Amino acid sequence: MRTTWILISDSSRARIFEKKEHEKHLEEVEDFVDSVGRATSNELGTDERGRFYGRGEGYQGHTGQPAVSPVEHENDLFAHILTRYLDDARKANRYNRLYLIAPPKFLGLIRGSLDDEVKKMVQGELQKDISTFTAHEVEGYVKENIWML
Repeated sequence: MRTTWILISDSSRARIFEKKEHEKHLEEVEDFVDSVGRATSNELGTDERGRFYGRGEGYQGHTGQPAVSPVEHENDLFAHILTRYLDDARKANRYNRLYLIAPPKFLGLIRGSLDDEVKKMVQGELQKDISTFTAHEVEGYVKENIWML
């Protein structure tokens, strides 16, 4: 029996819905919450910027911006948690097909973190934030926008 998973996510919440081949409705099977994902860089970054000095006497110190903001780092960690979960579920044969629905930036993080074998199972992607939709609204949106239901 074919089982389709639909990952619906933003940078702080992800939900996985499942649709089995002969069932009529979606079922929510997982709900992930990253409470830090909605924080601002000021809330996450408690240290001062790093200081860099040149060699020898008389060189001025410089403060440096981190290559990645604390929020971006937290979003990246959350994406890795989700993609690791998807890979573990793939290895356990919990789904055969996968759809991804997330805002463009976070969808890019997910896509970049996916294992190659999971990438092969992705049937489609939608760049949309529907993470706050109720289960009923998700089902309606998916039926309208993903032809397989």
